[in-house]
Amino acid sequence: MERGNTKHGPRLDEEMAHEVQTHTQGRGAGGRAEEWREPEPAGEDQPDVGWIPGGTRDQRAGGAPGDLTPDEVEARSRLGRYLDLSDLPGDRSTLRRAAEAHQAPDEILADLDRLPPRVTYRTVNEIWTALGHATENHRW
Repeated sequence: MERGNTKHGPRLDEEMAHEVQTHTQGRGAGGRAEEWREPEPAGEDQPDVGWIPGGTRDQRAGGAPGDLTPDEVEARSRLGRYLDLSDLPGDRSTLRRAAEAHQAPDEILADLDRLPPRVTYRTVNEIWTALGHATENHRW
């Protein structure tokens, strides 16, 4: 069978395909694995690079809705990581079993144990509110 390309052999073709695999399949460290691919730092007369405009490298600016702090947003998100959408709606015991199945840490399980019994929760935000935490209020 004619390959149509006589510059490389099969071995070199496979090696070249392996080199660009993270780019074509989006796996691993991606295109920033080598040091020479890292973006250059900001110049002396330029602002530092931040995640969000106005932020610094270590701290994101904005992003927390309403009166919530970024730590509260992260804590609520962490709670939601151990509950699938298929676990909702659910009551305290259902949510606890689901979190245990997802190997939730002890502090998440302790929070779920504080929920009132025989109350069905439809969203992570409802669980968060029932635990006594603040949520954002939208005014449209």
